[in-house]
Amino acid sequence: MYETIKYDLVEKILTITLNRPEKLNTCTAIMEREMIDAFDRADKDNDVRAIIVTGAGRAFCAGADLSSGADTFDRDARRGPVKRLPDGAVDYSDPQISDAGGKITLQIFKCLKPVIAAVNGPAVGMGATMLLAMDIRIASEAARFGFVFSQRGIVPEGSSTWFLPRIVGIAQALEWTYSGRVFPAQEALAGRLVSKLVQPDQLLPTARALACEIAQKTAPVSVALTRQMMWRMLGADDPMEAHKIESRGIYARGRSADAKEGVSAFLEKRPPVFQDKVPADMPDYFPWWTEREYE
Repeated sequence: MYETIKYDLVEKILTITLNRPEKLNTCTAIMEREMIDAFDRADKDNDVRAIIVTGAGRAFCAGADLSSGADTFDRDARRGPVKRLPDGAVDYSDPQISDAGGKITLQIFKCLKPVIAAVNGPAVGMGATMLLAMDIRIASEAARFGFVFSQRGIVPEGSSTWFLPRIVGIAQALEWTYSGRVFPAQEALAGRLVSKLVQPDQLLPTARALACEIAQKTAPVSVALTRQMMWRMLGADDPMEAHKIESRGIYARGRSADAKEGVSAFLEKRPPVFQDKVPADMPDYFPWWTEREYE
């Protein structure tokens, strides 16, 4: 079905593998479209309980495909002139200006399933920013990272100026993006970009063990809500905003069959069997951030 990625669903765990190993999984327009489609497809499939993203071969993703040479980042040269306003100024609302990395990252951000990055090798440029909207990042000791945009004469993309400071802090984010240098996995761990380093042969087993724990023991609607609550509260200006949404969640989920099952299973000392589905059984207040008071 896909040309540049693999989509493998086994026992409710979806593994998306960037699959251009001969090109270090560099991202093309086709890969961009396929990644967006894969996450959209996963969102709609209740059989997908967790997602792992990794790369084929020795790289995770070495960034954008630079085979177009010096014009790689010149949208006018590659796609034709963007729209202009009557006075000749660029019309920045032209969808053609929207950067590919941002489209992928925002699709991951709005996903309803937990996303685990299994970083097997170099993750540079788009390969690094793509990771930021993933929930948990586990890396091989052979991995390397780089926010190399300043060294290519451009600026950070993939919504990374929003994500990266929130994950690693503003000072670390600025150091990495100012210098554009490629740094080793140990530095990524020290800077909190990744949460764990493992031997290369233990990367996918470690990621899958975590995904299985989520898939087998948790209520999928609760996980979907928790994911969006956590991410979107990063931009809240007062804890009262969290209280409002948590109150809605406790009320709605407290009345659900899943809540009754979760308590019963705990008291009866047995594994729970949750029945509510994603996205069919999401509560009526979801998505709350589209309401006027959350705009």
